[in-house]
Amino acid sequence: MAYKFGQQEVVPDVTARDREAKSDRAMLEKMGAAGILGVSIPEAYGGSGTDYISLGLVCEELERADTTARVVMSVHSGLHALTLLQWGTEEQKQRWLPGLASGKLIGAFGLTEPNAGSDAANIATTAVKDGDTYVINGQKTWISLADYADQFLLITKLSKTDAKAPYAAFIVDRNTPGFSSRALHGKLGVRAGNTGEIFFEDMRISADCRIGEEGDGFKVAMSALDHGRYTVAAGAVGIITACLDACTRYAKDRTVQGEPIAKKQLVQQMIASMVQGRDIGRLLYYQVGWMKNEGLRHTRECSMAKWTNCERAFDAANKAVEIHGAYGFIDDFPVERYFRNSRGAMIYEGTHEIHTLMQAEYELGYRTDKPLARTLPTWPS
Repeated sequence: MAYKFGQQEVVPDVTARDREAKSDRAMLEKMGAAGILGVSIPEAYGGSGTDYISLGLVCEELERADTTARVVMSVHSGLHALTLLQWGTEEQKQRWLPGLASGKLIGAFGLTEPNAGSDAANIATTAVKDGDTYVINGQKTWISLADYADQFLLITKLSKTDAKAPYAAFIVDRNTPGFSSRALHGKLGVRAGNTGEIFFEDMRISADCRIGEEGDGFKVAMSALDHGRYTVAAGAVGIITACLDACTRYAKDRTVQGEPIAKKQLVQQMIASMVQGRDIGRLLYYQVGWMKNEGLRHTRECSMAKWTNCERAFDAANKAVEIHGAYGFIDDFPVERYFRNSRGAMIYEGTHEIHTLMQAEYELGYRTDKPLARTLPTWPS
């Protein structure tokens, strides 16, 4: 279903939208109508009741069509809805998840700031309690769906003056007075998707919009990243598959000295490398999906899958450009878009340097994971 949706609803106009840097709000409505946005949300909350490996499969096939479609799943489903499912009260889940599952509500995530990217602990956005409300001030940047999302899962500090203040997480409605957004332009990749900044100026929200307890904000954020990184890892396999689709077709059609370049050993070597990356990548994200299904802590394994798969996707896209030669340098063929889009995935959801350090620290014993404070619904195999 996800493959057909991507090929029929995303692929036909994505080259034109990428050229024009034009995002498509209607795609979100189509994804909602197709049931895609409700993947891995239990039926009790209006979702499809499918497991987390199913979410990975959807992300793989959507990114095979274009990264912008997978980004929707990463932000709306992974970072926002699954985190709400994990940390929200029953009242909060009943209030928001049915709308998120159907696409009537679009969710996004707000963690990154101008001076807080990889250093997530350096966020400066504050939520100061005032009676039964919180007053929020600050800004977030590099927010996917900034202009389209109806609500944001926002991570804040709880003091303007205390550098060691605890963190809290909130669901914030874009129609709240004091909220505004602004699109970012001139991106290297993911041009057909909406990315922007969001601002909060004395924005007052009710205390019942807080997710988890005061002080849980950093745990909520790290849980969200586990979900988001999983969707990115699965999507990266989709880019590799798309590169293989394009390269096998082109290599069989393009002839040099009377024979298809597919017969050339160096071309075969590059295609074999892509196949290797695709198959290893699938096994890595299947493992994480299984661990999510079983309710197991999976931060290390998710980091490994995201790190490995995104690097292999960028390598596959680079080889795809090389196989296409000069035609890989023009957007008449999709591989130049795969190249640009795959570079972004090595930055967002944790740079490849961050994941390199994480894996070393796990192996050296400097980093260990405690059991999850709150778990997702499980899907026993």
